[in-house]
Amino acid sequence: MSAGEAGDKPPGADAEVAAIAAGYAFTGQALDLGALLWDGRCRSDVQVRIPLPVLNRHGLVAGATGTGKTKTLQLIAEQLSARGVPVFLADVKGDLSGIARPGQAGERVRGRAGEVGQEWTATGFPAEFLALGGLGHGVPVRATITSFGPVLLSKVLGLNQTQEQSLGLIFHYADTKGLELIDLKDLRAVVAFLTSDEGRPELKDIGGLSTATAGVILRSLTAFEAQGMADFFGEPEFDTADLLRTAPDGRGVVSVLELPAVQDKPLLFSTFLMWLLADLFHDLPEIGDADKPKLVFFFDEAHLLFDDASKAFLDSITQTVRLIRSKGVGVFFVTQTPKDVPSDVLGQLGNRVQHALRAFTPEDQKALRATVQTFPKSSYDLEELLTGLGTGEAVVTVLSEDGAPTPVAATRLRAPESLMGPVDAAELDAAVRASALYGRYAQAVDRESAYERLQRTRAAAPEAAAEAPRAAKAGKSGKSGKEEPSLVEQVVGSGMFKSLARSVGTQLGREITRSLFGTARRRR
Repeated sequence: MSAGEAGDKPPGADAEVAAIAAGYAFTGQALDLGALLWDGRCRSDVQVRIPLPVLNRHGLVAGATGTGKTKTLQLIAEQLSARGVPVFLADVKGDLSGIARPGQAGERVRGRAGEVGQEWTATGFPAEFLALGGLGHGVPVRATITSFGPVLLSKVLGLNQTQEQSLGLIFHYADTKGLELIDLKDLRAVVAFLTSDEGRPELKDIGGLSTATAGVILRSLTAFEAQGMADFFGEPEFDTADLLRTAPDGRGVVSVLELPAVQDKPLLFSTFLMWLLADLFHDLPEIGDADKPKLVFFFDEAHLLFDDASKAFLDSITQTVRLIRSKGVGVFFVTQTPKDVPSDVLGQLGNRVQHALRAFTPEDQKALRATVQTFPKSSYDLEELLTGLGTGEAVVTVLSEDGAPTPVAATRLRAPESLMGPVDAAELDAAVRASALYGRYAQAVDRESAYERLQRTRAAAPEAAAEAPRAAKAGKSGKSGKEEPSLVEQVVGSGMFKSLARSVGTQLGREITRSLFGTARRRR
């Protein structure tokens, strides 16, 4: 496992252990990850830690299935909460809800605590349980179509670059006309209008919308809704400021997004996580480097976000991750191998917890060698070490307090102090109903938006058409040489339509300001 076998100490081993110990001897607040593994022994006298201020420099938790990544998330989340830092956890498998309950002091837990020098105390942490669209156990998390934006929606719908650009044009039109896109039926209504005889001229001067592209978008929306996706879009929209709360005792609230009910829709939840991150990016002020982060965001199953992503999409992710650091938000990507994360994004990640990798195929061996090359130089034979780590063991390197990488340290990780497993479903539902957020988000609201407004407009069209001959007759006096307006111009220019657009425009502005991902800036 290391540069020497147990009982056969190589020359300079003591100096190497001392160098590792010095590399993790921080003066300020730090999270305790575990104890050093060296020469086949767990050295409880050498603690491996991560400074609290560098948690906004982002990180990676990687490893094969069953190697302990989930427990690592739980361990880090507990200590962040204890230090007053809110945490967001994506719970894909449904086994992180136990963070709200004290753990059980079994023989394995006591044994691990003794090995790593941990004073283990059963502790539960303040937790909020969320669920996408209310599917599953949790306070519903919804987004409006307008807020979600065309770039992320194109990713979810599987649109190509041309179709994505056309969808952006549709959003642009809806923004400028004050047509709020709240749910899927609003977007379908606007697409249908823009491909109708009345609506087609509306986009003529800015490129137009081809019937074929509109058809692809409409079919994608229909298929999307048929899969049960309609519940994720609507109001009340989740305010991401609710992820930044602390409990009355000063501990950070751990927001657990329960995803088991939608784990068969991985692209949807991975893109929704990106929406949450982008929305936070909009609203948070710049704070630079601080004593502790404002929020640490764990992005599980991260590879799903990057699969088949366009260059523009990857560029947006890279820029968001780079810039959100200065707003005090740390992002940890959780996946199986570092190669799942593009190199430009990987280059932004300063902290690494690498669990065991498997090398059963030539592709696995190639990935293993690539992973080894991403670590700083060390005395370990990392290829051998990474394939021989046990569950709950990892290779760690983080940023020190002065921003330099710490020495590579094989680590036996501490045991979480909260329950390592899910809580009972009835208990989870009771916690959700008792939440302060339940009254705000539980009940869906369907207010008047683009669909209803376009329905009104079309209903008013026959009346406008009937009025046209009378207007033409009145104009025969020759006093006006102006060209008669088209039917759509009459409807859109009518007092009713202008009133509707003005009422919405007062709230939204003439056109919604959008971010790197095309997501809308909301006025809180």
